[in-house]
Parts: sequence; C-alpha cells; structure tokens
Amino acid sequence: MRCPFCSADNDRVIDSRAGQDGYLIRRRRQCNRCGRRYTTYERLEEMELKVVKKNGVRESFNLDKIRQGLRKACWKRPVSDEQLESLAAAVEADIYTNFEAEVDSRHIGEMVMERLGQLDQVAYVRFASVYREFKDVRDFVEELEPMLRDQEEA
Repeated sequence: MRCPFCSADNDRVIDSRAGQDGYLIRRRRQCNRCGRRYTTYERLEEMELKVVKKNGVRESFNLDKIRQGLRKACWKRPVSDEQLESLAAAVEADIYTNFEAEVDSRHIGEMVMERLGQLDQVAYVRFASVYREFKDVRDFVEELEPMLRDQEEA
C-alpha cells in the first residue's frame, strides 16, 4: 500500500478491525518512511449481480433502491433508521447467499415484504400497494385478509 503522504511503498499494519457485519476490514497503517498514520479499508470483491425487472430489463443490483423503498413505506411510522438498515442488510445478505448472477425483482420484493410485515404492518401494506400495483380497494382488502385472520387466531 502506498503512503498517501510520501508515496512510499513501505508500511506496517498497526490495527485491524472487522466492520459492517464482517464484510469489511478497517486497517490502521503506519508508513515506515515518514512515520505518518492512515486508514485503509478492505472489502470482498463481489460479483456483479443483475436484477431482472418485470419488463425483462436487467440492471445492476442496487441496495439504495431497497433502502429508498423502505424509507417511503416507513414514513411517519415508529421504525428507526437502525431497523431499516438492518432489514436492508438482511435482504442483501439473503440475495448474495441464494443467487449468483441474476435475481428476479419479484424475489427481492417478496423478501422485503416478508421482513417488513414482521416489523410494521402499516409499512408492509404501503410497500405492498406499490410493489403489487394495487388497482382498487379490493386489492388492499385481499392483502389485509390474511393479516387480520392471523390476528384473530392469536
């Protein structure tokens, strides 16, 4: 690793720590020439995962799209940023564990909805209404019926 201060290619690692659920390593280094310290980050190089959209178009997987959808669904709901980030990270881990090159957008949507239903039912219905493209009130009722049945049984 080249020192960002003197460009020497002679350093030593003084500290290493895992971050982001073990998918990132933060290293503190010290240049043996100028003595200055700096930080580097090491991340596993991931394969380019493609998402197959409903219309057949393929695009690169983008975790920010999931985060954005979650933020919209959870707007003015008692859901913390940490909970949203944890849910998005769980979906991402699930995707990279179960798919190698391509994943259908419907699989991603179902993963998000499954976890969101456990977190906040109102946010779940908001997300489902956009994801499943509800056309009228009947679509909402059909989505809510299983949830209401489960509550009555509990």
